[in-house]
Amino acid sequence: MISKGMEYLESRLMFGMVPGLESTFKICAALGDPQKVFRTVHVVGTNGKGSCSYYLSGILQAHGIKTGLYTSPHLISLRERIRVNDTTIGEADLDRLLLQVKDAVETVHVEPTFFEVLTIVCFLYFREQGVQVAVLEAGMGGRLDSTAVARGNVAVVTSIGLEHTEVLGSTESAILKEKMAVMPDVIARNASDEAISGKKVYVVGGLSESLLAEAKDFAAAVEAEILVPATREDIKLPNLGRHYVENASLSLAAAELFLRQAGGDFSNAKPYSDSLALETLKTRSWPGRMQQLFDAKGSLRFILDGTHNSHAARRLAETLDRYYPGQKFPCVFGALKDKDVEEMLRFLAPYVSEWHLVRTPYERFREPSEIAGILEKMGAVVASTGPLSRDVLDCVSDKVKRPALVTGSLYMIGEVIYLLKNDFDSLAFFRGLTKVTNEHR
Repeated sequence: MISKGMEYLESRLMFGMVPGLESTFKICAALGDPQKVFRTVHVVGTNGKGSCSYYLSGILQAHGIKTGLYTSPHLISLRERIRVNDTTIGEADLDRLLLQVKDAVETVHVEPTFFEVLTIVCFLYFREQGVQVAVLEAGMGGRLDSTAVARGNVAVVTSIGLEHTEVLGSTESAILKEKMAVMPDVIARNASDEAISGKKVYVVGGLSESLLAEAKDFAAAVEAEILVPATREDIKLPNLGRHYVENASLSLAAAELFLRQAGGDFSNAKPYSDSLALETLKTRSWPGRMQQLFDAKGSLRFILDGTHNSHAARRLAETLDRYYPGQKFPCVFGALKDKDVEEMLRFLAPYVSEWHLVRTPYERFREPSEIAGILEKMGAVVASTGPLSRDVLDCVSDKVKRPALVTGSLYMIGEVIYLLKNDFDSLAFFRGLTKVTNEHR
């Protein structure tokens, strides 16, 4: 039976994605502005936001700071999105705070979206838990994303690509500016706000030379500094891929910067230690992204990667070429209707021996038969099509002596993790989490 809090949250889905901060500010004010209690590091970008946020939160936590982490979308449970020191929000707390937001909404007469409500729940929970710094992954864009009401003077920009162009702009230049505008002004937003001490700083990676030049101009215009850290060569991660090393490099730079600026405000914080940060990263496996699943005998059974767009597919292809040169894998693949599936398949086809095309019950999923038609025109081998199930995963993994590649929509990856969570120790985090609706609005 669905709880009253979740019932209210799901009622917000009808409003879709509505960029803007007015509703969030009003509701937060009615709740005593919980977002003002803790420091914030904003993380924006087209790809890499989640892993960068996850790496950064772990590093700050390792340095003695009580750290909140807010990410989206989730893989199995909404509770994944809101964590304090790597522990998810409890079901009872989630339900209680959803109803608290509902009561506040009724006093200010607005209609918040799904994402706005969940963001405010995050702020309330972080305040209750005594979080000292929150690492907030923007849901979409930056300037008009509800996470932007939180106060921080460090923002990480992971990458820029064309996405949500109807809202963010039709060019990478426009999207860059929207994302960089996530930080509040050093001058207070209104008369009751206090300015945040310290210089605003952007930690930037993954930009072309022309976009980097524009980023520097934007930073100068808002009297902010810009830091472009080099990609570190001494980082070791559970997640395979150069792009995760790039994201971790940004996290290291952001952590050092934050601790240098604000560490003195926390009596429990340790001075930044590069060796401690690097040791921490060795254990930070961002789930479902170039994640290797080994069985009890140490055999690699699955490689999971949420390749949700063409940019991610190209990165996956580069990673397979680097770590598994010359190898081909049986591939379980599924994608949403609004993705450029044909381009994704072109990147991945050289690394696939046979395709197993699946879909979940989620209504936005593309039919496997449609994807099969694209692959057949490319001369690829389509071995099966149909609903995703444990039988499909077992069949694909057992029929060959090499691991199965499971890639495509993050919605599908979440379903796969739910099916496999009790069989692989690296998925233990997800045991005990109840599967719920997955919307990133």
